Amino acid sequence: MGSFDSKKIIFLQSVLNDAGCGIEDSEWEASNQWLHENTRGQSVLELGPKEGKSRKKADFIISICDVTSTSINLRWTKFAGAVSYQVTAIPVNMLGPSVFALFNEVTLLGTVTSLRPNTVHTIKVDAFDKNGMLLAEALTMQLTAPEIPIIDRAYSKLSNSITVEWTPVPGATSYLLTAQDGESFIETIVTNSPGTVSGLKAATMYKITIRSVNAGGRSQASLPKKAKTVLAAPILDVSSPSSDSILVHWEAVSMAVGFSVSIMRSNGLGRMWKENTTNTSLTFTSLDAGTLYTIKAYAWNANGIPGDDSTYNQRTSPHAPADIQVSFDSGTQKATVSWMPTEGAFSYTVTASSGASKLNCSTASTSCTIYALQCGTEYTLSILASNDAGSSHSTATVNLKTVACAPRSILIQEDNPGHLSVSWSDAELGDYYVAFVKSDDGLEMHCNTSLTQCNFPAECGFTYFISVFAYNEAGQSPLGDVFNYTTAPCCPGDINPVFVSSDTAQLVWSPVRGAEMYETKAVDGNHVIECNDTATACTLSALQCDTMYNVTVYSFSEIRGSNTSCAPHCVTTAPCSPEIKNVSKDTFPIITVHWQATNDEATYIVTAKGEAGLYHCTSPGEFCTITDLPCGSIFSISAVAQTEAGQSLPSYSVPLETVPCCPADLKVIQVTQSVTNVSWTSGTGAQTYVTVLESPKGQSKCHTLQNHCILGCISCGTNYTVALKAISATGLTSVCTYQDYSSSACCPLGVKLYLLGNNGIRICWRTSVGSANYRAELYGSKGIFTCTPSSALSYCDITEILCGDVYTVMVSPVDEMGSKLTFCPQKIYSVTCSGSSVGMVIFRGKRNAEYTKFWMETEIQ
Repeated sequence: MGSFDSKKIIFLQSVLNDAGCGIEDSEWEASNQWLHENTRGQSVLELGPKEGKSRKKADFIISICDVTSTSINLRWTKFAGAVSYQVTAIPVNMLGPSVFALFNEVTLLGTVTSLRPNTVHTIKVDAFDKNGMLLAEALTMQLTAPEIPIIDRAYSKLSNSITVEWTPVPGATSYLLTAQDGESFIETIVTNSPGTVSGLKAATMYKITIRSVNAGGRSQASLPKKAKTVLAAPILDVSSPSSDSILVHWEAVSMAVGFSVSIMRSNGLGRMWKENTTNTSLTFTSLDAGTLYTIKAYAWNANGIPGDDSTYNQRTSPHAPADIQVSFDSGTQKATVSWMPTEGAFSYTVTASSGASKLNCSTASTSCTIYALQCGTEYTLSILASNDAGSSHSTATVNLKTVACAPRSILIQEDNPGHLSVSWSDAELGDYYVAFVKSDDGLEMHCNTSLTQCNFPAECGFTYFISVFAYNEAGQSPLGDVFNYTTAPCCPGDINPVFVSSDTAQLVWSPVRGAEMYETKAVDGNHVIECNDTATACTLSALQCDTMYNVTVYSFSEIRGSNTSCAPHCVTTAPCSPEIKNVSKDTFPIITVHWQATNDEATYIVTAKGEAGLYHCTSPGEFCTITDLPCGSIFSISAVAQTEAGQSLPSYSVPLETVPCCPADLKVIQVTQSVTNVSWTSGTGAQTYVTVLESPKGQSKCHTLQNHCILGCISCGTNYTVALKAISATGLTSVCTYQDYSSSACCPLGVKLYLLGNNGIRICWRTSVGSANYRAELYGSKGIFTCTPSSALSYCDITEILCGDVYTVMVSPVDEMGSKLTFCPQKIYSVTCSGSSVGMVIFRGKRNAEYTKFWMETEIQ
């Protein structure tokens, strides 16, 4: 152990188990005993554990516990086999000696001292065995704290803080200020000088220290300085007892011997008053009303040192408003009060008082409306101006008289028809009265009187609304009860039978005043028919046809009942319906209709109605004739009777069918020499048709549903008469005749070809009965050749015919229009060549006309 003293090593013990430097209890006791024996109990305190890794052994670790300006406290893990440990601190990038310390095997915590402030050191711990051999080592880097600052001065300007000034030290990033009062202390971290410690007690002496701080740690505390906080600020309680004064009151301040209080307008205008006193209250007078003032107060101690000051803004209460104007609205029973604005007033309150009754309104403007004032009452109006200091201490008052209340006990009487009397009781505060009588048509009458009665004229059918108002200098009274009186309803005067039938009469009339319902009565001597309705119309049914009735319409109201003085009117029903007995069909298109008449002085109208239209005839008797009915139509025949009173219901209808119409157009087309096609347009009303072609040689006939027919056995060159019958579904028949038809001439027989010279052909035939013109045609692939002889000849020649082709030959009659028939038979011949001339003509057979026509059309195309 003597070798440790010769190397000037100081052994220190750390007691910071809470800072991360704790060790096992057995190790702690052994280390503690060894340290006390060899270091005389020296120790240091620091925070901030850090760790370093061993270069040779992974389980040998350094932990930094405390760092100050000149020392580093650290701990290390126990290493197996080690009997001593050496800790070395080497400055980095700076000239200077290294510092080391030796520790025995039971010590795992130690401190290296005599280090440079604000300097990075390499910290190394070596573990040795009993032979002095190095077993393991651990390294880490550590920065020491800055130098210890020196306080220049410490002073207090506020009662809860002390300001400290010091000389900055190199490397310090912040400073820790500490103010200590006995056992308690308050710390504050600041970055620059000066720094302030807050949260202190007023008028208290504190010991002030400072430490410098950097990333490595913090220095030891500086030499202390003492400083005392100033007196606390007085706590003010301020009020405005009047519009020109402010009372300032405060609680006593510890260690204060006097107080200073000042006041001035908050806007900075005017002078400032300042008073010193040893009391705890002070009153400022002669101030402006409604003005905001700023009050400041502070205490001083026996040495005359002032403490914190308190600032308070207080407004004086306002003056009472002036120049009050009152506007009363009699219709809504409200009063609008206005005044000139008062300096410093935030709001105003208007109060209307009448005995124990009080009404008020508040506003921030210079006018206010009080509602629900009572009629017939006198009120006293007062106004208070207010702000945050209070209300004005004096009030301005005016008197207000409201309108009179509405008159009561209104009585309405109709002493004589057309005369109304209105009376009422006297009203409080009423100077005169106006009674209004308004009818339900909008007409209004009134009377102005200082009495309590008025008289008015009245008419029938009106409801009168009566109201009475009282008046005084404040205006018209509120609307009281509105009474109504209804006179008897008027009688309808314009009864109009808008519809009259054989058993019904519909009456209408204009509404009359006062009528809520109408009662209609129809009397024909022995019978009475009634109807009641609220509408201005009545339909009387179950009446006798062709009968006169006395009809009266009575008006009715629930209040006054029926007006029985209404006059009757005469209404005659329409005539009775006729009955058709017979419809005789005379020569088409004429019919005669017969009926049975039961009315006096009636005119009868017969109507034939159908899709073809309406056809009429008129007669005062019992029959009439309708002419010009169209063919092919179905009609419904009915009759009505007509008088000045109206028209009867129609009779039961009788059906009528006219003969079908003949087709307007008929055509006969010859299909072959013995067959014709007859076609026609449809005939209205016809269902089937019978067509007949007749000549002395015989008759051809067909019966069909269609509008065309094929007739055979027709003789050529013959004149026929054409007839057609149109037959309806019920068997009515129309016989139709048309222009005669002549069949075509007969086709020639024995058609043959003969050679004619080198390039010629003669066509010969044999004519049939009768004379006709003919035309011969040859159709070949090399051309078409025709010839037409005179009517006396039965042949014709074609020259320059082309040989070497097959020709179709047809000879047909030609009609007067020059048109040929296409149904005559055709023959086929081959024309051969002999050199360049026609050689032989060879018959090849026959072809019917339709095939020949088809072949010719194909070749031509």
